[in-house]
Amino acid sequence: MPASSSYPQVQPAPSRPAAAAPQVRPASSLSGSASPYEPTPASPTAGLSAEMAQKLTVSATPTPVSSKALRPPARPGIGRLGKSVLVKANHFLVSVADRDLTHYDVSISPEVSSKPVCRKIMNELVNSFKLSHLGKKTLAYDGRKSCYAAGELPFTSKDFIVKLVDTDGGSRREREFKVSIKFASKADLHHLHQFIQGRQLDVPQETLQFLDVVLRQNPSNSCEVVGRSFFSRNPEEHGELGNGINYWKGFYQSLRPTQMGLSLNIDMSARAFYESILVTEFVCKYLNRDLTRPLSDQDRLKVKRALKGVRVEMNHQGHIKRHKISGLSTEPTRQLMFHLEEAGTDVSVADYYRQKYNIVLKYPFLPALQSGTGQRSIYLPMELCKIVDGQRYSKKLNERQVTALLRATCQRPNEREKSINKVVVSANNYNSQDLVTEFGINVDTSFTTIEARVLPPPMLKYHETGRESRIEPRVGQWNMIDKVYIIWFEVYL
Repeated sequence: MPASSSYPQVQPAPSRPAAAAPQVRPASSLSGSASPYEPTPASPTAGLSAEMAQKLTVSATPTPVSSKALRPPARPGIGRLGKSVLVKANHFLVSVADRDLTHYDVSISPEVSSKPVCRKIMNELVNSFKLSHLGKKTLAYDGRKSCYAAGELPFTSKDFIVKLVDTDGGSRREREFKVSIKFASKADLHHLHQFIQGRQLDVPQETLQFLDVVLRQNPSNSCEVVGRSFFSRNPEEHGELGNGINYWKGFYQSLRPTQMGLSLNIDMSARAFYESILVTEFVCKYLNRDLTRPLSDQDRLKVKRALKGVRVEMNHQGHIKRHKISGLSTEPTRQLMFHLEEAGTDVSVADYYRQKYNIVLKYPFLPALQSGTGQRSIYLPMELCKIVDGQRYSKKLNERQVTALLRATCQRPNEREKSINKVVVSANNYNSQDLVTEFGINVDTSFTTIEARVLPPPMLKYHETGRESRIEPRVGQWNMIDKVYIIWFEVYL
């Protein structure tokens, strides 16, 4: 065990990767909503009036300007069946002022893999150098290798030294980073306007990404980001799913081009996260049992799969230190031995914490958490580790958890409308953000109203021996009393 380490180090046990599961989101109940899981269909407005359909669909008549241009299929016609009605779509029109928008490449060294840390570095850079070196401009940063400015910066390439004070966990630690910013390109707003008007078939993806980054910057700094969804850290927006898993409520956001103009699609979202509790408490909830007896091999493997890759924090040394779980030991902490070089003898993990930190473990019969691999692996008592807040649970939810998630997030259309409106008007309030204003972007706070058609229901045919053989459903309902099926069979359960 290296002298610099304060944790027992032994040979790691083999681990097995856990299976991933897709994000669970409730289906939208607003008429006209677009699902964030599916690509926008080629004819999203079938059944609309001619006027609104022409506004919402991309024209397919112009000739492609390049071999990469997408030629959408022509609309077959405009719906005329049924009753014409107005519906609200969870889309909010976006206008962009005619300004010069510039793209810059970003390089951070030493390399940082964490997007939140990268954002902290860039935020510190803007706060420190906005007036002196950035021409009083704020940068929109995508968390990776690109940033954007409303206009040109006073340089084409420049290096900055950024000192980031890390107070995470109570210990103050200053780290230094070199950030290189280099001119890459200018956004072509004219190309975007031509595409929206149907005069250009090449999708201006870079310009759309540019504007999308600007609109995502504020929620990216204040929320947990999963894909295109943002989840609130406010405990009032959280709830229990059971087995040590919580749900977090949030919203989905996507910028899309239509012939009405740019449209910001907003929908409500929910996601499963680990509950921020002691690992021993998580084990109790996950296995639905107490810890009065040791874990069986089967239970140990279940816990190992559930916690693999999860970050935990310890506070027994007076400051918080974080570790990433890679597995579990096969032996309990009272039997898990390692060589203590400073004493020249072997000692168990339980005895080490008693002698070194005067901590008597309450559960010495439980396995230890493994962090790291190979000779550098360390083992940590479960009862001293707490799960770090804000970690999404990517394993498959069980049936009870799925039911609880749907029950907690299912909303009537009017309730969902209020929730979406709250995101746009108050919670996110795009038009009050300095960055959005600086880039000349304005988001309409009203739902887009479009014309739709309620199609007549199909006629239902029953057997002639019943009281009625033909039924026309009304509002999606009909009475089954005294009706006889034409073809029937018995099902035994």
